Amino acid sequence: MAAGGDDGGRSREGRPVLSGDCIGILAGGGPLPGQVARSVQTLGLRPFIIGFQDFADPAVIGPWPHRYIRLAAAGEILSCLRTEGCRDLVLIGPVRRPSFSDLRPDATGARILARIGRALFSGDDGLLAAIVRVLGEEGFAVHGAHEFLAGSVGRHGVMGDVRPDLGAESDIRRGRMVVEAIGRLDIGQGCVVQDGLVLAVEAMEGTDRMLQRAGECRQPGRPGGVLVKMLKPGQDRRADLPTIGPDTVQRAAAVGLRGIAFQAGATLLTDPTACVTAADTAGLFLVGISAGDGKKLF
Repeated sequence: MAAGGDDGGRSREGRPVLSGDCIGILAGGGPLPGQVARSVQTLGLRPFIIGFQDFADPAVIGPWPHRYIRLAAAGEILSCLRTEGCRDLVLIGPVRRPSFSDLRPDATGARILARIGRALFSGDDGLLAAIVRVLGEEGFAVHGAHEFLAGSVGRHGVMGDVRPDLGAESDIRRGRMVVEAIGRLDIGQGCVVQDGLVLAVEAMEGTDRMLQRAGECRQPGRPGGVLVKMLKPGQDRRADLPTIGPDTVQRAAAVGLRGIAFQAGATLLTDPTACVTAADTAGLFLVGISAGDGKKLF
C-alpha cells in the first residue's frame, strides 16, 4: 500500500514516534503484516490487525488480535480502530484495486470516497496519498512498515554469491531510467530489461504477472534479462514500498532472468536470508542499487 508527505518521525533510539501503545495494522496479502505485528510486540506495544477480506492471509494474521473487514467498509474500520485505541497505523501488504461497482461502501466509506475524489481513479501513489491524508484528518498517524522492519530493508550492494557483469549493469541502468520514467506517471515500480530491450513494465497487474509477460517476450540467444524495482520519484515510504520475496526470485529464475536489482534502503525483502539463498541456488544476482542517474550503481 504509499503516499505523498513526510516519512514519519523516529526517536533518537531509532524507534517510531508513536501516540499510544496500540498499533493498528491495515493488512493486505503476504507475510509482512505478521512480521510488523511481531516487531510491534517486541517493542512492548500491542498490535491489532484489520485484515481486508479476500486479501489478508488467515495463516499470517491469525496468531494476532485481528478482525476481517471489507475494504470499503470504512466506517466499520475506523470504529474498530478507535475502539481498540489505535491512533498509529501501518498499511502493509498488496491489495488488488477493486472495480468501482464492487466497492459497495458503507455510509462512512461513501463519504470518504467523496473526499478522496478524483484520486480514486488515479495511480496507486495518488490514491494512497489521498487515503493517508484522509486518515490524518480522521485523527490517525500513518507510519511506514520500514519503521518496524529495519532488518527487512534491502541494503546497498551485492547480496549473495553472484555479481552482475558489465552487460547486466548496463541493463540495470536502463531499467533504472525506465522505472523512474513510469514512476513519474504513477504507473508502476518495476520493469524487465534484456540486453537493452525493455521486455515489460509493471502496471496495476503487479510484479508476478509482469514477470510472466517478460518471460513470454524473452529474446533467445541473448543473456537473461534483469528485473529492476524502485520507488516512484517523490513517493514517501509509509506504504507500497517495493517488495521482493523468495517467490519473486524463483519466478525471475523460472522466466530466464539473470538477476534482480532493487533500490537500496527503500525496498522490503520479506525474508532476506531466503531471498539470498534462492538467488544463489538459481545462479541469480540480487543487488541493492542507488536511485538517480549517477554512474555508481552499488
